[in-house]
Amino acid sequence: MSFTDLPVVNAGLNGLSVVWLTAGFGFIKRGRKIAHRNCMIAALVTSTLFLACYLIYHYQMKQAYGEAHTRFLEPAWFRPIYLVVLFTHLLGAFAIVPLVILTTTRALRERFDAHKKIARWTLPVWMYVSVTGVVIYLLLYQIFPQR
Repeated sequence: MSFTDLPVVNAGLNGLSVVWLTAGFGFIKRGRKIAHRNCMIAALVTSTLFLACYLIYHYQMKQAYGEAHTRFLEPAWFRPIYLVVLFTHLLGAFAIVPLVILTTTRALRERFDAHKKIARWTLPVWMYVSVTGVVIYLLLYQIFPQR
């Protein structure tokens, strides 16, 4: 496996995070706290692996090609739509790190009322970032492959 295989790995990790987050949400709604905890730990591990792979990929891109990212150029008519998705994804990605840390810390300290209050914000942002991560992969590498 080379670093050029990492975009599909990253999309898979993002997709897996969506599965864990959805299952964890479903479990807590049904009062299954242990199953919820396990799913959320799995989502955290999956997202952390994604972040590591993402950083490795972009470092290797910079080393190999002089640029750390793939530019979306064609089709020109879709580029503004792609950039809106990318921009909102990046805003969420920056926001999600402290949100996840805060939410996890509150759960570990068994401050479940405070955990629940912040988790109401954390879950949708985390879900959005994970889903749009898959969408960005599909747009860049499958639907409109960039050269």
